[in-house]
Amino acid sequence: MSYLVDNDGYYGEFGGAYVPEILHKCVKDLQDNYLKIMDSPAFKNEYYNLLKDYVGRPSPLYYASRLSAKYGAKIYLKREDLNHTGAHKINNTTGQILIAKSLGKHRIIAETGAGQHGVATATVCALMNMECVVYMGATDIKRQHINVEKMKMLGATVVPVTSGNMTLKDATNEAIRDWCCHPEDTYYIIGSTVGPHPYPDMVARLQSVISKEIKVQLVEKEGRDYPDYLMACVGGGSNAAGTIYHYIDDPRVKIVLAEAGGKGVDTPYTAATIALGRTGIIHGSKTYVIQNEDGQIEEAYSVSAGLDYPGIGPIHANLAKKKRAMVFPVNDDEAIAAGYELTRLEGIIPALESAHALGALGKLHFRPDDVVVLTVSGRGDKDIETYLKYFNDSKEK
Repeated sequence: MSYLVDNDGYYGEFGGAYVPEILHKCVKDLQDNYLKIMDSPAFKNEYYNLLKDYVGRPSPLYYASRLSAKYGAKIYLKREDLNHTGAHKINNTTGQILIAKSLGKHRIIAETGAGQHGVATATVCALMNMECVVYMGATDIKRQHINVEKMKMLGATVVPVTSGNMTLKDATNEAIRDWCCHPEDTYYIIGSTVGPHPYPDMVARLQSVISKEIKVQLVEKEGRDYPDYLMACVGGGSNAAGTIYHYIDDPRVKIVLAEAGGKGVDTPYTAATIALGRTGIIHGSKTYVIQNEDGQIEEAYSVSAGLDYPGIGPIHANLAKKKRAMVFPVNDDEAIAAGYELTRLEGIIPALESAHALGALGKLHFRPDDVVVLTVSGRGDKDIETYLKYFNDSKEK
């Protein structure tokens, strides 16, 4: 049994492609061609050259000695925060824009929450001279102002979304509406392992450069190519999918996922989809969804603009259901504290998304010889105002 996608686009019972009729041809064309394109020598040559010379890969695997001493294990940080644009998102957008070119598309749309995917999409559109439209919730625009200005500087049109709670789910809704209106010339670069097949698999494959590098780097540092634990945060789940891709069927490796607990899973203010969700359809995929008794999708909440999504990638829904992954909700205050801890111990300011993965360290019991690889998916520059607000609020208390 494999935990990777099957020939029909499913991970166990999760996945598939549930799309409006008007998008059927777009999705079918992508299904029929994405593997052929990605396996072609021309794609591989251009993609891996860009990863090396433009993105700046391989990203370092850094031994965090003080963090290791704190938690009693050998903790390595996979430094996706050191990529061009400051996060793992650029791995995916670089690959997808090459696929879009191969399919003859010349207009790119995207959704973004924390802004990192929007910046990464705008970046590759500038590189490839393509029109770029990014949908972003008005709430996220306020709390991620710097990333919005970066997108505009790169030439993208940023469209504020004012429906719902004006965050990631709502931005995705608007991007899909745009796609429905412009199916012939437009390619939708989805930023995570969500959406209709083949997006979850395609994004996971493009992000799998992370686990591919981990295998090589661990041989250099530990004399073996696998860790005892892999840890990452999940919203949609692309950095986590990339972290675990080459280990997903290896029983020696424990997978630990941290989702956004918000103000607590016992409150309405949470994005802990795996803890609270039920099977449903969201944005073209069958997965776990936070919904009410009538099946209506509930608004998700997190201090992190990149994790407040009421669904989860189908790859991760399956891992949770099959007990292949341990999943911990990490609350806002736990994530903020973990972000400050890494900053003070190692001099690395993590994105709030990554801070959720760090917040799960204290929920595990390690042996001294356990090798732990935790992906720091992005830089904390974009979240400084949020960090400072919580720090100042805690001082006042």
